Amino acid sequence: MAGHSKWKNIRIRKGKQDAIRGKLFTKLGREIIVAAKAGGGDPATNARLRVAIDRAKEESLPKENIDRAIKRGTGEIEGEQFEELVYEGYGPGGSALMVEVYTENRNRTVAELRHAFNKNGGSLGENGSVAWQFKYVGQILVPKAGQDEDKVTLAALDAGAEDVGGDDEHFVVETRIENLHSTNDGLIKSGIMTAEVELARIPTNFATPSPEDIRKIVKLVDALEELDDVKETYVNVEIADEYFEED
Repeated sequence: MAGHSKWKNIRIRKGKQDAIRGKLFTKLGREIIVAAKAGGGDPATNARLRVAIDRAKEESLPKENIDRAIKRGTGEIEGEQFEELVYEGYGPGGSALMVEVYTENRNRTVAELRHAFNKNGGSLGENGSVAWQFKYVGQILVPKAGQDEDKVTLAALDAGAEDVGGDDEHFVVETRIENLHSTNDGLIKSGIMTAEVELARIPTNFATPSPEDIRKIVKLVDALEELDDVKETYVNVEIADEYFEED
């Protein structure tokens, strides 16, 4: 399914969730710091911060960690300050990747990204080299179980959604970034429970690599997301579940 990141599911299926939990907490904390720095410490008026806090809670990040990250972002307490950057690159089989990072050291981050790309059959690109193949939108996931497609679609469009698609397990509601939370609130008021609310980079132009290249792409993305500085990775390739389940 286009746009919805399945790399989290890769790790779950590989049984790696416990091993990466500490690293996940680090990434969630950085996400909150950057969001609070950019838009203030009140999630009611800072949509990005609300997304970050909601995700942190879903992953059981302790409340004191969330509060401390907000205060670091707003400057109430001292600590490392991170900037948000987006890097672009090429993967095997003509694939394109967008990599979101939070870093306090650009030189280190670039070196680590370049190493991961080069080791796994890819290369870093220049700014603008692949960004045209993605769009930046709000995305809401609604579990399909027990839901009527027409009801979800009409409720989403009435609440301000731009489009409604889906995969085997979820309806995927696409919104403008500024309408993400109001659309989610509208769905909930209509009696439709949502599973995930996020900002995402959706591919608009897809590559069609060979099965062997798809396996290489999975390894490349896995290597990128093992890096502490990497928040999220997006690739313009449709990947079947069977590739996620391979070791």
